[in-house]
Amino acid sequence: MNNKHILQALCLLMAPMAMQAQSQSIEGTSYYLPMNGMRFTVKVEKTQYTPGRLCQYTERFMKQSVTQQPSTTYRIIGIAMDPIAKPDASKRFEIIMDKKHTISNIVTSNAQQLLAINAKATEATFPVRSFKPAPRPKALNPNDYMTEDILSAGSTAKMAELTAKEIYDIRDSRNQLSRGEADNLPKDGAQLKLMYENMNRQEQALSQLFYGTTTKDTTWTSLDCYPTKEGRSVLFRFSKHFGLVDCNDLSGTPYYITVTDLHTVAQPQLTEEEKKKEDKNDIGLRVSKPSKISVVVSGGNDDQTLGKYEMNAAQFGFVESLSGELFGKKQTSQILLDPLTGSVKEIKALAVE
Repeated sequence: MNNKHILQALCLLMAPMAMQAQSQSIEGTSYYLPMNGMRFTVKVEKTQYTPGRLCQYTERFMKQSVTQQPSTTYRIIGIAMDPIAKPDASKRFEIIMDKKHTISNIVTSNAQQLLAINAKATEATFPVRSFKPAPRPKALNPNDYMTEDILSAGSTAKMAELTAKEIYDIRDSRNQLSRGEADNLPKDGAQLKLMYENMNRQEQALSQLFYGTTTKDTTWTSLDCYPTKEGRSVLFRFSKHFGLVDCNDLSGTPYYITVTDLHTVAQPQLTEEEKKKEDKNDIGLRVSKPSKISVVVSGGNDDQTLGKYEMNAAQFGFVESLSGELFGKKQTSQILLDPLTGSVKEIKALAVE
């Protein structure tokens, strides 16, 4: 074998070793940039009506008509929005960490969203709104306020008649008390107030037998939405009889979200020379340049507007490349990103020790 053949053989043997050495000296860290969304909290009031035991006699003795069937109805009383974010699967990148660049640490979230380079950062937390109802007063039991004659009535009609008479007597006594014509007038204001409260409580308890009871509950339901394009789409559907229902449930009236890009950022047009320079110093570091969007939630039978909002959304802007020159041998940088949008929140030059 001559010298030429020996050199060729050595090159073939060393080539894999050189490739292996290169792959060991260059490390990469994968990360994602975020996609922005909205967490809508829809506040719904639920009203339950239960007819009274004597409801069929209400028009006869109380001169009013009431429904004799139980019912449950819902209505939207408000909506709130909180901006949220999640990693964008279409924006996965890898930062090159080699001896040429002074990158000591890269901070990502649990979901691998890039948060900081050469700096400390905390993961974003997004609010979850919850409704805490106030304590309810104890429900009144009409039996506790019935007279002996009412309790011993031989028929429901007679019970209704005696109950109505008792309600009218309570009202008459209260009127006499307010005019100062009662036989036993209170000694002071505190006693007068106590007498009024007792009379009102008695009337309310007995009136429930005719008018029934109505209870109201409030529920808050959260809906997450991540828009990717402008336009109008169904956010949720709402039924007066069932409350919030699925978007495909036609028993509910549609409520829409309308997204408009306000075009607050424009992607720069690089020259060929700038592109070459960018490619030469590219270490895979990308950040978001979000654009502001306008969001309107509306719907219902009268297409009323429930809320108008503005927020920054990374998916409506563009991705910017940051040069590896920021992490040189003599001077490096600390970069802190906005955990919500992935844009540069702070950048600071540091001398390399």
